[in-house]
Amino acid sequence: MRRKIAQRVVERLAAPATGSRIEYDKELPGFGVRITAAGAISFVLNYHIHGRERRYTIGRWPEWSADAARNEAQERRREIRNGKDPLEQLALSRSERTMSDLAEDYMENYAEMYKRPASVRDDRNMLKSTILPKFGQMGLSAIGRRDIESLHHSLKGTPYKANRVLSLLSKMFAQDKHKFKDSSPFWSDNPAKGVPRYHEDKREFWLTNEQLDELEKALNSYPVQDSANAIRLLIWTGSREGEVLKAMWTEFDLKRGFWTKPSHHTKQKKVEQLPLSTPALTLLNKMAESKTGDYLFPGSGRRVGNSRVSLRRAWMQVCKAASLAREIKVPGKRTDKTTGQRKELTRYRPMVRIHDLRHTYASHLVSHGESLYVVQRLLGHTQSKTTERYAKLADVALRKATEHFGEIRAGKPA
Repeated sequence: MRRKIAQRVVERLAAPATGSRIEYDKELPGFGVRITAAGAISFVLNYHIHGRERRYTIGRWPEWSADAARNEAQERRREIRNGKDPLEQLALSRSERTMSDLAEDYMENYAEMYKRPASVRDDRNMLKSTILPKFGQMGLSAIGRRDIESLHHSLKGTPYKANRVLSLLSKMFAQDKHKFKDSSPFWSDNPAKGVPRYHEDKREFWLTNEQLDELEKALNSYPVQDSANAIRLLIWTGSREGEVLKAMWTEFDLKRGFWTKPSHHTKQKKVEQLPLSTPALTLLNKMAESKTGDYLFPGSGRRVGNSRVSLRRAWMQVCKAASLAREIKVPGKRTDKTTGQRKELTRYRPMVRIHDLRHTYASHLVSHGESLYVVQRLLGHTQSKTTERYAKLADVALRKATEHFGEIRAGKPA
């Protein structure tokens, strides 16, 4: 049942598990408020003009109040009745859209709606640290291929990051073309398309048994055991961080020992059924004794009623305790009165990514004789070539086996 979009309604909106959800106003046609799975809230206006339906984003909450957004929607509807398209006016009124405009539009109308929370965070960090400081106030038509190549080249020391920035720019320009190609005279070809990528050496790292022992000690002493349990489940199942954090109790059959991952939680967008090991079942049964909601790892604050989205802070602290983090110095906000320079602060950076737990799970299985096919099924890989990175470890297991046969033969009487 529709209701009037008022401030109290916006403040109580619950985020959907995936994608986004729009609640439309019962009084003003087309006016609505949209909330994404990441919790971002914005006001929109749906309208029909020249035989097609379009959606205009008014602005974000809380920068825009519900009343201000309603007034803006009413003004835009008056323009539509006079034959003016708000999206076309948006493109024309700016003389030229800047990279900052494009970034805001991309994040709100694409990334936050369709990408996983971790990917949204990565995109936002790349924009803030790398793209906007360079191009933020530049008009889009002023940004050419040479500008993109120059930025890409400046990041050659970190080829993986350089390529991710390039991919993000290309996607942003592609989304801009899709939205404004019929209304903006300023849009040109995608300047990021075709820029050569740097070669990336695939990062293969997994924890040894000794490192896993240290990690287990750190988890046992970590004060927030809810976070520790999430990391333990990653270790025992080889699953992705997002799959574990979004997991709901209804997905688990603890009697039969299976976890059925729904398609909207997996990277391959297909249902996966994972058999659970004894340690994983022991952990889950213990957690089930004190569960407080639908999610294994419920969120807090604005995420109440939904799942938590990150283990970043917990992972850093656990790695530090397990001697898996290195000390780094970063500039602080305070200035040393003697030198006039900003004081340095000590921080810690994990030497192991949380995704390396997945590599650890697979690597130990393969090196102890499990077939690549079995590991492929456990990891939920649809392409066998994705699992073939562990082929060298399979060779190690095969060599151990053939050496074992040699030892058997050597021990036999002639």
